[in-house]
Amino acid sequence: MNVQPNKIKPVNFRYFKNNMQSIAALLPLIPGADLVPEPSPGIMIYSFATPQASSIFHEIGQSEIRPVLIAGGPHPSSRPEETLRYFDYVVIGEGEETLPELIKVVLDGRDVSSVKGVGFKKDGEFIFTGKRENIDLDKYPPFHPDMVHSSIEITRGCPFNCAYCGTPQLFGHTMRHRSIDIISKYAKFLKDVRFTSPNAFAYGSDGIHPRKEKIEALLSALPKERNIFFGTFPSEVRPEFITDELLELVSEYCANTAINMGGQSGSQRILDRIKRGHTVEDILTGAEKCLQHGFTPVVDFIFGLPYETEDDQQETLLIIKWLTGKGGNVHSHHFIPLPGTALENFLPVPVSRQVDRVMGELALHGKTSGRWSKA
Repeated sequence: MNVQPNKIKPVNFRYFKNNMQSIAALLPLIPGADLVPEPSPGIMIYSFATPQASSIFHEIGQSEIRPVLIAGGPHPSSRPEETLRYFDYVVIGEGEETLPELIKVVLDGRDVSSVKGVGFKKDGEFIFTGKRENIDLDKYPPFHPDMVHSSIEITRGCPFNCAYCGTPQLFGHTMRHRSIDIISKYAKFLKDVRFTSPNAFAYGSDGIHPRKEKIEALLSALPKERNIFFGTFPSEVRPEFITDELLELVSEYCANTAINMGGQSGSQRILDRIKRGHTVEDILTGAEKCLQHGFTPVVDFIFGLPYETEDDQQETLLIIKWLTGKGGNVHSHHFIPLPGTALENFLPVPVSRQVDRVMGELALHGKTSGRWSKA
């Protein structure tokens, strides 16, 4: 990885761990651009989500260097006016087409209002140049073979409307899939082949009805000499998509021994309130099927969701105890209100002391990871 601490280039990406996927896709589109660990002269490009926003704003505010600053990613796209307190331009939405055009216009000293998908301030007024059409993923590779590599993004968009999630707002409700030919081509450059998708088991489908034949076609086309990881981090699967047939395909073609599943709550009342679109029974059934096929189910749960009562938390805890007792694992999250979502104006509710204590005990025994409370 070519991170340059002192080399000055006209265009630089601010590199940090959480934006590797974006950098891998965007770096090849900007000839001559470099990766830097701190603000540098020229044009500086940042891509970030809400959890990184405050530290990035602080970094820029404290820096004595004043480059031209461009921001993109989930947080800038959802909060462009806030981001423009620190940045000169915001790429709103997908950046593969907008960013190269914007950089060329800035370097040429021309009017950026000609570039669609850009937010900026003029005479104190926020201006948005208009939304672009969603891109065709096959026109833009997931990475350049000689540059930063990342997991291969196989799908963008999600037909569901989970109240806490910003994916549909950023990428749309229609699933777009990268073709098998392109995925297979870039898989050859990775030793361990991992994928990014809102729901890996929805590959090739409308996102609601799984298509086994599409997944089998994908997995069978991947290079046999590589370690293939499907339905596991950095992707996950929805519990109602877990079937015996799909698990058999993963067993046949893949190296992973775990399946990452989005459960989010053990309370049906909360699942309904956050418009999750599946049942608690789906979580249990999906986990049981994973265990039957020799996979460890790793289930995500969010604590502190709005509307959550102590009784709801206890119901989630019961499911977690059942899962970990069966040999499954849990990855916990503490609710963060993300901009652009239905829950953006809600604060997390407190996690009860008893739930906090039990989750801590499970973490000590390696049964759960992540962060379940604010403290």
